[in-house]
Amino acid sequence: MRGVWTVEQVTAAEDRLLARTPDGALMRKAAFGVALAAARTGARHVVLLVGAGNNGGDALWAGAFLRRRGVRVTAVLLAPDRAHPAGLTALRRAGGRVVGVDDAPIEQADLVIDGIVGLQARGGLRPDAAALVDRVASPILAVDLPSGVDPDTGVVHEPAVRADLTVTFGCLKPVHVLADCGRVELVDIGLGPELPAPSLRVLEAADVLAAWRFPGPKDDKYTQGVTGVAAGSSTYPGAAVLATSAAVLATSGMVRYAGSAADEVRGVWPEVVATGSVEDAGRVQAWVVGPGLGTGSSSVEVLRRLLGEGVPLCVDADGITMLAQHPDLWDARDPETPVVITPHDREFARIAGHEVGDDRVAATRGLAKRLNAVVLLKGNTTVIADPDGRVIVNKASSSWAATAGSGDVLSGIIGAVLAGGADPATAAGAAAWLHDRAATLAADGVPTSASRIAAAIPDALRAIR
Repeated sequence: MRGVWTVEQVTAAEDRLLARTPDGALMRKAAFGVALAAARTGARHVVLLVGAGNNGGDALWAGAFLRRRGVRVTAVLLAPDRAHPAGLTALRRAGGRVVGVDDAPIEQADLVIDGIVGLQARGGLRPDAAALVDRVASPILAVDLPSGVDPDTGVVHEPAVRADLTVTFGCLKPVHVLADCGRVELVDIGLGPELPAPSLRVLEAADVLAAWRFPGPKDDKYTQGVTGVAAGSSTYPGAAVLATSAAVLATSGMVRYAGSAADEVRGVWPEVVATGSVEDAGRVQAWVVGPGLGTGSSSVEVLRRLLGEGVPLCVDADGITMLAQHPDLWDARDPETPVVITPHDREFARIAGHEVGDDRVAATRGLAKRLNAVVLLKGNTTVIADPDGRVIVNKASSSWAATAGSGDVLSGIIGAVLAGGADPATAAGAAAWLHDRAATLAADGVPTSASRIAAAIPDALRAIR
């Protein structure tokens, strides 16, 4: 699991590190990492967009190192009177060219290095910088973060830089997992010992694998966790099939389906124990409830009953709408019973009573605390918050999961991982991670469907094993 730290945390850690480091040493170390990344692109002419302060200093020092490797370097000073003095001197001594905005050879560059603003800046680019960036046709390497993107929320304040590669220092910041920064490279500058507990966490393949329940020699269909699915209706039987499919393919244990789409589910999955009602379903270790269920009185009673059963729940789609419309449903739940809700932005607004807003992490964390439930906020970057304040972020590797019924598949996966005994927040994060990989495999470069995403779950699991 990788950590992510806020700007406030990073600034405090850097101050402690700088206090025991020779003047300028950290900047040179960071800039050398930028130079190496730039050199790996094979660029022969690099143009630096240099703002005031340390971010511009990083770019200037990187340019000096590139000149020593024989690369042609031109620095465009956006704030000539406030350019980093030592970095500017180093570049000039190395033979780099320094020009003003009006003489910027943007069109001649093989690579542009964005050293306009750093972690302390807020808002979009100023007109001179925006005009230069608008002329760029070559790849852009951003120093620490793409200028114009908020470092803590990932919100893009137009006009902003669109980076192909971002080189950051010491640790990941929220922008790197919440926004499109291109490929992100991390340069170690010795910051690790100074960092506190991370603000956010990012799951890696090993974490996902650890969350999954695979059968051992003493296991049977019951010991791996039985997943219950209460989804679908005569209007939306497909939601039942999709959620059940995902649960079946994500576990070697057992899946029970309860609802009006029992015949449709049995027609696809004869191994599922399908009944017409939750009263007849039998014991399970986790429930998935809501996709395609409807929001009528009978559906409300289904959700009320399942909230009172004392086993973990994944509540999605119509289930979230019912919780928003009938807040008294929460009274049926034992406060110790884990609940995962999986809203998209519009469902979030229904249950939270306000829009998500720019700070998706803060919004998700706040709702999780208020509801005493794990909240998985869907999006190209999925944010999963635990009531205790822990947050997992899963940045999608593609957008192929943006298709009808994809959320039903995700819910089924979450249910299976919950039934296997995983911590609810980890279960939600691991399921989101695997769902993204399954979508990428199913698509194979072209649009795909939710059914195919579900079918790719075993291949996604096989890939990480």
